[in-house]
Amino acid sequence: MNYSIALAVAVMALGLAACDRPAAATIVVPAAVPGPPGPQGMTGDQGNRGAAGAQGASGDTGSKGDTGYTGAQGATGDQGATGRPGEKGKTGSSGSTTVVVVPPSP
Repeated sequence: MNYSIALAVAVMALGLAACDRPAAATIVVPAAVPGPPGPQGMTGDQGNRGAAGAQGASGDTGSKGDTGYTGAQGATGDQGATGRPGEKGKTGSSGSTTVVVVPPSP
């Protein structure tokens, strides 16, 4: 494709050079002598307004942005308030319950 135009010009130049023949007789035609210029013509009508052009194609989608930086570590929170003291537990029964431990059978 890069050489097709240059090749076409070269072929045309060679083709026209081969057909160039000198004329057998040169005929001289007398040129007319121009007269004085005439008056200026009327101004022409204004042309119509052209049609609106077609809308252009949509642009390409932009590329994805870089990942953002990691945020800094937050400040340490305040210490919580001290809890309420627990309720007093129940006390055990005193001596009325007997516990029997059965040894395992041999």
